[in-house]
Amino acid sequence: MTLTQPNNPLHGITLEMILTHLVEHYGWPELSRQIDINCFKNDPSIKSSLKFLRRTPWAREKVEQLYLYTIRKTG
Repeated sequence: MTLTQPNNPLHGITLEMILTHLVEHYGWPELSRQIDINCFKNDPSIKSSLKFLRRTPWAREKVEQLYLYTIRKTG
């Protein structure tokens, strides 16, 4: 049985995919300005950021919201 979530724009998109897209789109310096968290400022990496975001729901939500804004804006 296949479950679909037609109203969930993040369905099927991993946190790693989201973060990679944002880093490619903004770069670490601008991403750290958009979302003020240390893992984006001090020696940033995908791996360390994913570890933090998976443990910190408020930060993950900000990243997901910025991703949704970015994909809507760039179409």
